[in-house]
Amino acid sequence: MTKNRKVEIVKDITEEFKASDAVVVCDFRGLDVPAIEELRIDAKEMNVKVRVIKNTLASIAMKNADIDGIELSSTNIFVWGEDQLDVTKVVAKFAKANDKFVIKTAFIDGEVSDAAKVEALSKMPSRDELIGMLLQTWMAPVTNFTIGLDALRAKNEEASA
Repeated sequence: MTKNRKVEIVKDITEEFKASDAVVVCDFRGLDVPAIEELRIDAKEMNVKVRVIKNTLASIAMKNADIDGIELSSTNIFVWGEDQLDVTKVVAKFAKANDKFVIKTAFIDGEVSDAAKVEALSKMPSRDELIGMLLQTWMAPVTNFTIGLDALRAKNEEASA
């Protein structure tokens, strides 16, 4: 890999890390290519990016993106995106299905986080799910009122017949 290509990669990754809400570092040692492709497909559906990056290039990009406190060693795959819940859901789901895929660390909300926080965030409902719950709560009184009116109508029809 030429020096110019490395500079270009660092620049691209730095910009993407700056725009991200969450960056998760995972160990993928022992996974085969089809499994990694499955992770990439799942991530793409959620608008999350997955990439294997050399540790030296990733360290420089993280430093440039003001991500401090993460030390990189061994084999790493980086998962990041604009919505931290989507990133954590993709990573946690894949880790649950593949025991060789291990969540090492993450950078979420401007601080270094461990695998437990990633797991906890993955269990939270998404924005769309929360809106659905709120709409259900708002619609419950209206639904009950219409059921009551229908029952009253049926009772009045029986009494008049």
